[in-house]
Amino acid sequence: MAIPDFQTLMLPVLRYSANQMVKMPDVADRIAGDMGLTEDDLEELLPSGRQRLFYNRLAWAKFHMAKAGLIDTPQRGRFVASGAGKALLATNPSSIDINLLKTYPAYAAFIANTAPVVADESEASAVAVTSTATPEEQIDAAYGVLHSAVKTELLQRILDNTPLFFERLIVDLLVAMGYGGSHESAALRLGKSGDGGIDGVIDEDRLGLDRIYVQAKRYAHDSSVGRPAIQGFVGSLVGLGATKGVFVTTCTFSTHAVDYVRHLPQRVILIDGERLSELMIEHGVGVRVSRTITVKRVDEDFFADD
Repeated sequence: MAIPDFQTLMLPVLRYSANQMVKMPDVADRIAGDMGLTEDDLEELLPSGRQRLFYNRLAWAKFHMAKAGLIDTPQRGRFVASGAGKALLATNPSSIDINLLKTYPAYAAFIANTAPVVADESEASAVAVTSTATPEEQIDAAYGVLHSAVKTELLQRILDNTPLFFERLIVDLLVAMGYGGSHESAALRLGKSGDGGIDGVIDEDRLGLDRIYVQAKRYAHDSSVGRPAIQGFVGSLVGLGATKGVFVTTCTFSTHAVDYVRHLPQRVILIDGERLSELMIEHGVGVRVSRTITVKRVDEDFFADD
């Protein structure tokens, strides 16, 4: 039989995660059995040939529901229906699709910041026929969704790992951005592990003419760092006679915290989870190139009649 699209797979994925934390491979096996998918069905690949179609669509079903707040990931590699997800199942829905997800504020906000795209490569030909967007716009929109998915996974991977791993990540990122001179010297200065994060100092330039003090805290994505935490960091800067600091977190900063740093005599930069993941992608930390597509155009100069 034909493999169902990712929206059709949303409801069974949510149902199987309703009562306990589950792993995607186990959910995939059960759904495949329920739907009578054959071994040949499960081996069908995306047009790119890089991933099996069924598992790709399951992953996107989970991703979209997570964006709507219907699924939580409390442990690495495991997920479970959230309170909102269980409440939805209690209404005994006949299906779950994008239109339903749009009724959830979190998903509506996600959609507002992301151009509409298909969920996987298998639907590309249909979109090319029916979409009003140009092929270039479709490529850009698809890149936006993939980029967002990578950022989400990066932050989850950080939370799944240890404080020591987070310390090494910050060192890698700062060195990749051009601070600290070498990785070894940066690591010597950023070695004081603390409460779920790190505190340290790194040279602003290779000559060590100025220093930047760093504080980093790992918090769940739905948390927020408030003004008191930033005030404590600034107090430390004042005590050290420092003028520059960077506060890194995996969550967000409150409005009061952001407003507070705008009026300080010290230069304090706040890097929230969104910006942290962007910087990691920009500087190649924790990511690698998966696929490169070259789009070519006709060279008008070549065909110009001299």
